[in-house]
Amino acid sequence: MASYLLRRLFAVIPVMVVVAITVFLLLRLAPGDPAAIIAGDEARPEDIANVRRMLGLDQSLLTQFVLWVGRLLQGDLGTSIFSNLPVTTLIAQRLEPTLALTVTTLIVAVGTAIPLGVLAAWQARTIIDRVVMIIAVLGFALPVFVFGYVLIWLFAVERDWLPVQGYRPIAEGLGEWARSLVLPSIALGLTYMALIARITRAAMLEVLDQDYIRTARAKGLSTRRTLLLHALKNAAVPILTVIGIAIALLISGVVITETVFNIPGLGRLTVDAILKRDYPIIQGLIIVFAGVKVLVNLLIDISYAAFDPRIRY
Repeated sequence: MASYLLRRLFAVIPVMVVVAITVFLLLRLAPGDPAAIIAGDEARPEDIANVRRMLGLDQSLLTQFVLWVGRLLQGDLGTSIFSNLPVTTLIAQRLEPTLALTVTTLIVAVGTAIPLGVLAAWQARTIIDRVVMIIAVLGFALPVFVFGYVLIWLFAVERDWLPVQGYRPIAEGLGEWARSLVLPSIALGLTYMALIARITRAAMLEVLDQDYIRTARAKGLSTRRTLLLHALKNAAVPILTVIGIAIALLISGVVITETVFNIPGLGRLTVDAILKRDYPIIQGLIIVFAGVKVLVNLLIDISYAAFDPRIRY
């Protein structure tokens, strides 16, 4: 197990190196002059020169990269051009809403998808199976913002049960915090619930046809123990894979959902930075998002070995 973990950890290093190089080159090799774009259409040549000096674009490409990597290794993601605040500070200010939305979305998606997938596989080719698959197809086909606006209309505008938009920090009270996350987490979670449920059903159907499942049934084990203790555990690898993919896809979903529900998280920060062409923030966010994806993939790989010891070798 230790050697497996070391192999997976060392595999992360080249991935992050490629990510760092790509993020660095995004600003430098993009069409046009970034300094002129940031300075604006009516900027004077000296204004553009000041912006270029502030971004370090007046130095050689190699020098820029070495200095940028050095700051990156020290945890310095740069300084925002427009707010003049460190990017790490801006990310820390917006981290709680995004983290809360991500966790609650995963709870909604995984907590509903796996039971539905197991139920559909157990009741394969019945009306229950068809209903679950119809729900899964609809959930995966409709965009997140459609779910969002439908939920806002039903539960916020028509019923006035939940807030239309906004986010309440957990420090203001657990109840208000939860109420502000109900609609966005359901809207975002339905899409990933559909994906995970379909893969869970397919993996369970394959496992339920195995001889050891028939043996467990013949020995008189209850359906619950057979499904959960034997079948679900052996179907865990593809399910964990799709959960890892869903977490990676959540980044794009969070951007849309935070915009629809006016949540001041990292998704909104990304949109605002792109509209303002605040390149240090964009670079910092890409690095953070890429690091999260790599970390999630690493944790998923480690969990494979826990469920299937053969993967360690």
